[in-house]
Amino acid sequence: MSPAAPPYDAVLLLSFGGPEKPDDVLPFLQNVTRGRGIPDERLKEVGEHYYSFGGRSPINDQNRALLKALRASFDEIGLDLPIYWGNRNWAPYLTDTMREMAADGVRRAVVIVTSAYPSYSGCRQYRENLEDAAREIPDAPQIDKLRHYANHPGFVGSFVESTADALSKLPDGAAIAYVTHSIPTAMNATSGPDGNGYVDWHLDVAAEITAELERRTGQTRRTDLVYCSRSGPPQVPWLEPDVNDHLEALAADGVPGVAVVPIGFVSDHMEVIYDLDTEAAKTAAKLGLPMARAATPGTDEKFVTMLRDLVVERAAAERGEQPARPCVGKLGPAWDDCRHDCCPPLRRPTRQKEAV
Repeated sequence: MSPAAPPYDAVLLLSFGGPEKPDDVLPFLQNVTRGRGIPDERLKEVGEHYYSFGGRSPINDQNRALLKALRASFDEIGLDLPIYWGNRNWAPYLTDTMREMAADGVRRAVVIVTSAYPSYSGCRQYRENLEDAAREIPDAPQIDKLRHYANHPGFVGSFVESTADALSKLPDGAAIAYVTHSIPTAMNATSGPDGNGYVDWHLDVAAEITAELERRTGQTRRTDLVYCSRSGPPQVPWLEPDVNDHLEALAADGVPGVAVVPIGFVSDHMEVIYDLDTEAAKTAAKLGLPMARAATPGTDEKFVTMLRDLVVERAAAERGEQPARPCVGKLGPAWDDCRHDCCPPLRRPTRQKEAV
């Protein structure tokens, strides 16, 4: 028997977006930083990260691969829903995609966001993007967001396997550095319904991965949550320590190696291939510290199946049923609908000049 899809007649994949060629880099960064007063000269400096990879972000190709994998997974169980794709900062732009959905007669859809944790930039801002796009489109479809999935067994299980693989390439006694995107400490303080959700969720996910690896091997390891991709003016506090500073501390402590596990990311986009595979790897090499980087979920079968199952779960919940809500850790399954005061945006001083 095929799973029931009503009340949904489509699925939307919503992501950050990225440049496809060198000429796209500056306009893309201008989109990302619009309203922050950052001069083009600074954006061009940041653009060097992209130019070093041919001026093309991997994120769009990764989303294309995910769309293909989702389609195949939907077809396996007879889930007959079209899947659309829109981005916040680059083509295909969300507004254009929602306009296409409306023209196709889509009335209600569920959205998969390529961000697994609660925070303003990872959740509420995407909901604001959806609301802004809907205001521009007559008869725009109603769109519901899936619950946060970082503590779903499909997400955690994918990282368990990739972390085990990374550790197998390192000396005995290697540590684990769980890495995520840094955000302002003030943003973390108001993330989730009760605050501190961004850090709390990452710590819970890291603890579950660690516990499963210890169960398998009987070995206890040093583990830490660290951060990458800090931006913004230096006077604004952001979550620390930076991954490069942490690698230096590990080397000073005589740790024989480190598995770098990017639990804050669903695919190997720019923050992973530049901040970790390039900068952090260079730091580790300079220190003589053996380092292996665990893979992100990407199109791992566990991850793709999880997303499909969450679509089915949300549809059942909207029909008034009581579906199973798989999760691991101490925090329990996330909420379907965010409170109006959840993850509020940070207030920016007038004419504040930010670094990217």
